[in-house]
Amino acid sequence: MEKKLRILIVDDDIDFVEYAKTVLESKPYETIVAREGAEGLKKALEEKPDLILLDVIMPVKDGFTAAEQLKKDPRLKSIPVVMLTSFSSRRQDTAIPVSRGYMLETEDYIEKPVSPKELLARIEACLAKKK
Repeated sequence: MEKKLRILIVDDDIDFVEYAKTVLESKPYETIVAREGAEGLKKALEEKPDLILLDVIMPVKDGFTAAEQLKKDPRLKSIPVVMLTSFSSRRQDTAIPVSRGYMLETEDYIEKPVSPKELLARIEACLAKKK
């Protein structure tokens, strides 16, 4: 039996988390969930996922801050990080500058909403580069 790849979903949007879990678990992926950036960092260290889906706009620690910390940690920096956001449609709801996203060393950046086909294709592309 093939080992399932593990994907950590870090997002405070419960509906999106359920959607992403359903899409990912329809393929050979196991999902782990964290509701905000600090919890995501903790789970990344504990679980060592194969890929991290990271939302930008979250309470406690936003996705940009969490991504910077992930990429600075020698134990985590090789894990591909895909930023997920409805940032362009919610820019007025946050004080996070859009320029922060351009400085990150993340592997991909996906705008929400995203179709199941697109989500899976982008994840597969990031995982293929990792091999």
